[in-house]
Amino acid sequence: MSVILVIGASRGLGLEFVRQYVEAGDRVIATVRDDAGRKRAQALGAQVLTVDVSQPASVSGLAWMLDGEEIDTALYVAGVYAQGNALGPPTRELFDRTMHTNVLGAMQVLPQVAPLVEAARGRFGFISSGMGHIGSVESSDAWTYRVSKAALNMAVASAQHDYPDAILVALSPGWVRTDMGGANATLGAAQSVAAMRATLAALTPAHKGQFLHHDGRPFASW
Repeated sequence: MSVILVIGASRGLGLEFVRQYVEAGDRVIATVRDDAGRKRAQALGAQVLTVDVSQPASVSGLAWMLDGEEIDTALYVAGVYAQGNALGPPTRELFDRTMHTNVLGAMQVLPQVAPLVEAARGRFGFISSGMGHIGSVESSDAWTYRVSKAALNMAVASAQHDYPDAILVALSPGWVRTDMGGANATLGAAQSVAAMRATLAALTPAHKGQFLHHDGRPFASW
């Protein structure tokens, strides 16, 4: 039985990761922001911790709550979407909310969790987005979101050097039918998560620091 940590499990992909790992017989620790998320994750059989990754004071206690657990697979799933394009500047509030959740939260979680993943010689996946891939930008739509995911990819690639006994990767889930992805997306949440679980399970040291598609294909460039 593996120990799985899902950070950002209140709904969507995070909750689906919880469901699938629990069904596979793993022990799952899930972080949520509120009571509604707690009830959903607990109903699936997860051990639940309350953490709001957009609030540094909330994130700061995560290592204490985990209390030396050896974590085979950790996932940073928390994220928010931001509308807007380069025809107008983002508001400070929109920029701060997006960057705090998508980037700063991950950077604050990482040094608390990565040593626990190293102890298990495990893997740590960060849910990014193909929209953060600089080599395939088609428009400035959602440019604040794009910037945040490109920054997350850099954070993962940089941090890998400090945690050689863990495998850190950024993962694009594909275009998924969630509250964020919308009803017209091409993948269901269960399909995307199943593919990412298989990708995580198949990681080798050669994948360290990489940015991968949900099905394990590497992006040709950043």
